[in-house]
Amino acid sequence: MVNILSIDWDYFVPLKKDWSGSYIENSRNKDFIWYQRYFQYKEKGEDLESSIIMDVELMQRFLATLSLKFHIQKNAKLYVSDSHKFSYYIAKKFSCDTIYSFDAHTDLGYGGIMSLQFEVNCANWLGKLLDDSIIKTAYILLSPFSFENSSQFKEINDKFDIRYIDTDKICNPPNISIIHIARSGAWTPPWLDHNFFQLIDSFNKPYKVLDFKHRYWNPRGISLADILPNIV
Repeated sequence: MVNILSIDWDYFVPLKKDWSGSYIENSRNKDFIWYQRYFQYKEKGEDLESSIIMDVELMQRFLATLSLKFHIQKNAKLYVSDSHKFSYYIAKKFSCDTIYSFDAHTDLGYGGIMSLQFEVNCANWLGKLLDDSIIKTAYILLSPFSFENSSQFKEINDKFDIRYIDTDKICNPPNISIIHIARSGAWTPPWLDHNFFQLIDSFNKPYKVLDFKHRYWNPRGISLADILPNIV
């Protein structure tokens, strides 16, 4: 069996519920919308750079889980992208049987079975893997910060082998030969990108980058009016 470990960076980030909608993964939503949010909350007296930070304890528990609950092969391939949808193409390329997905979202599709009729995107890639019979089983490990739960996806759950688990339910360490880490920039702020690369470095492996652009975050010296043309 070929198992893929798929990690979304938003698993570690305590985002606000009103940011948890579905977004097109373009420059507007990966870059400029974060300036908009930053200035809007600044007017309310909240500094997002201080309040929205990576959960260090969660990261430590995650890394401990990897060493205790998974057997990552020495020659495991590591891929890095912005969009989590690339897990679909990676799993398909390597004929993966099973996926372990750490994410704040299920990415099963948010309109029931009908949502799997659309092209592969960041919201349905996992559902598409199952619907296209590319993988047989999906293990979903939702973030403690997730606003989703299994009951929201009953129609899809009933059709496929989908298992919502906690790490303590992993008894026999699965062999992992493929790893994919997605930044999901439309859901994770650019001021945490340096932490994202720390996660990548923790694997101590060479990696291949898929459709990824670095973000330059510098809200000093500009105003909301300066970036509004890029948002509206």
